[in-house]
Amino acid sequence: NARVVAATHRNLEEDVRAGRFREDLYYRLVGMTLTMPPLRERRGDILPIAQSLLAQALGDLGLAPRSFTPEALRCLSSHEWPGNIRELRNEIYRAVALMDVDAESIDAQALSGKVLRGQMNGVGRGGAEPGAQPVSLPQSGTLQERLDAMEAAIVREAMLRCRWNKTHAAKELGLSRVGLRNKLQRFGLEAK
Repeated sequence: NARVVAATHRNLEEDVRAGRFREDLYYRLVGMTLTMPPLRERRGDILPIAQSLLAQALGDLGLAPRSFTPEALRCLSSHEWPGNIRELRNEIYRAVALMDVDAESIDAQALSGKVLRGQMNGVGRGGAEPGAQPVSLPQSGTLQERLDAMEAAIVREAMLRCRWNKTHAAKELGLSRVGLRNKLQRFGLEAK
């Protein structure tokens, strides 16, 4: 006796009717069918799964337990995860490989650019998912204060995307390294 657990993104009943899947094999396998929505439709599951995968990745490498920073959690919950659990698992293992070994938690800097862009662009239900805090326009203050707040957010996002590499961020922003350094000092931005 053997039990087979299999997953597919296809509608096998439809494939049997269309002749794309063998009917006899279908009836051998179809003991019970579970429909599992993609991660993008189960936003509440992303963070618990990410924490579990993080514990597994750290354990596999014999590293001390750590958690994600709130910013990293926002990025993870904002991403669409078209590759579902496999993509999330790969992202977590990548973050563990790139994390600062002396840090107590894993920052957004260890996440890939596509996950960071998801947060920056408000991907994921328009950026309104629970726990996400997208950059918003200042609602009060003088024009200059509001422009400064927006400029600081843009510089910070570029630095995150470039993993705090000032040369790359300066190039992306069309600034010199000195100009970027001045803005970082002016806005009190530094790697955490």
